Amino acid sequence: MSNFEETAARLVAETHEAIIYASRDGIIRLWNGGAEEMFGWPAGEAIGKSLDIIMPEKHRAPHWTGWDRVMDTGVTKYGSEPLKVPGIRKDGSKISLEFSITMLKDEDGEIEGVAAFLRDVSTAWEEKKSLHMRLRELEQSAEK
Repeated sequence: MSNFEETAARLVAETHEAIIYASRDGIIRLWNGGAEEMFGWPAGEAIGKSLDIIMPEKHRAPHWTGWDRVMDTGVTKYGSEPLKVPGIRKDGSKISLEFSITMLKDEDGEIEGVAAFLRDVSTAWEEKKSLHMRLRELEQSAEK
């Protein structure tokens, strides 16, 4: 392995962002240390499982409908703009996520899988939600 390959492997392994790669069938093939920290699943348990392990149940059907469409067409509206979604940890606790994706294609242009780069934005989400609630309260009291 070259110095560049070693450096790239260390970057993936050591970043605090979760980096997850799933093959086109939605099975996790890469799960870095950031994903372990964020979701609580050790790599040895997450690799080989469906992406369902990080998705709340009510979001799975719409996710897979969109996933299948992207796998069939190669077109996604996501990628350059971060997407905000809910997620779940191994212990069942909820987490607010922001992520971007990169589709990886083979030499024939067929999608091999999708890499996602995820950040935990739970604190910012809760602060924003709290501010909205406070604003609503202030608007209601001003109307009285």
